[in-house]
Amino acid sequence: METIRIDIINPKAKKLLKDLADLNLIKINKEKYKSDFSSLLKKIRAKSNDEISLDEITKEVEQVRKSRYEK
Repeated sequence: METIRIDIINPKAKKLLKDLADLNLIKINKEKYKSDFSSLLKKIRAKSNDEISLDEITKEVEQVRKSRYEK
């Protein structure tokens, strides 16, 4: 079995893929975008002795955004 990622541009292509899935020729798995962030967060946490909470990350991001918009 081979796995590929496809970005659907035209809605007609999505219907074709669903038809192929109905014929049991392919299997459609939806990716979780949150998992990319979670894996990045785990990598960052693995390099640190102290765990960073989501609130701390959010505060840091807000501070950076605020400093950018003040310019």
